[in-house]
Amino acid sequence: MSTLGRRLDAAQRRHRRLGFPLAVVYKFFDDQGSYLAVIVTYYAFAAIFPMLLISSSVLGFLLQGNEDLQKAVLQSALKEFPIVGTQLATPQGLQGSTPAVIIGTIAAVYGVIGLGQAGQNAVNVTWGVPRNRRPDPFRGRLRSVALLSLAGLTVLGFATLTVLAGSRASLFGDVANMGWLVSIGSVLVLTAMLTLCLRPGTTPRPAFRKIVPGAFLTAVGWQLLERLGGIYVNSVLAKTSEVNGVFALTLGLIGLIYAASVIAVIGAELNSVIAHRLYPRSLLALFTDSATDLTPADHRAYAMYAQSQRHKAAETIEVTFGTHEPADPIAEGSQAPENRHGEQSPGKSR
Repeated sequence: MSTLGRRLDAAQRRHRRLGFPLAVVYKFFDDQGSYLAVIVTYYAFAAIFPMLLISSSVLGFLLQGNEDLQKAVLQSALKEFPIVGTQLATPQGLQGSTPAVIIGTIAAVYGVIGLGQAGQNAVNVTWGVPRNRRPDPFRGRLRSVALLSLAGLTVLGFATLTVLAGSRASLFGDVANMGWLVSIGSVLVLTAMLTLCLRPGTTPRPAFRKIVPGAFLTAVGWQLLERLGGIYVNSVLAKTSEVNGVFALTLGLIGLIYAASVIAVIGAELNSVIAHRLYPRSLLALFTDSATDLTPADHRAYAMYAQSQRHKAAETIEVTFGTHEPADPIAEGSQAPENRHGEQSPGKSR
């Protein structure tokens, strides 16, 4: 390491304000957080679009023969959606479809359960939960349903606050001038929900106070994304043609979901770094295979990564760090001692 590198490393080790954010970033890359976010994004997208299909079909059933409701819908924000607005304005209007409801329901169930599983997996990975201590496939899916039901109730509460923000007739007066208060309420509601969702489903479970920091960070990030989404709708979707609007809506939705997933994973990493005291890290930990300049936090982090791969309670994993130069893993593996079954000797991992 150069002289400048040593000084920077020493500075971030001494000052927590520098070392702590760096440790969160390093933990995110160690856990391949971007890939965890991609999996969450895939299942979230697979859950949202079938729900939109179901909603349009149900709306089509409700609008049939109800002219007053058709006029009310035409005056709402739905007319701004690509294709939907034009379809509403036609004499036929939206048509309900029973096969669409059935197919959409099946696809939505697949996406919702997968979303819950992907979210739990991301939390377990960030916390380094051993595989044998994670919920089994049945309990995991039941927990997914419970968490997403809670999330659905939170969305309803969030929507209620949004309606209050746009209403000028309220018990509190002109709510339009109290947008900041509604934003604070939304952040608090999201923080409460995320405190439960970002908590590992293991025994013993970490205290709620250890989950609040990451939940609050995620809630603030999602609130900013919600503002960004509104800007995107007003400045992009509202000014595009029908065909381009479909692509803009799809790409924008994927982008916002991925950004929200990344923020949530970073929030989980933040909690794990605080709980396991995984800071400060070595400045070059991500860029070199040498173990001579690692910090105690590096040792704890790498030991946790290895122990998280324990599949059975009887399995013992011990992690040690030497001062020798890194060896070629392929050559080292070819010279590993073999037992009578021709497999590498089990037991301790070094």
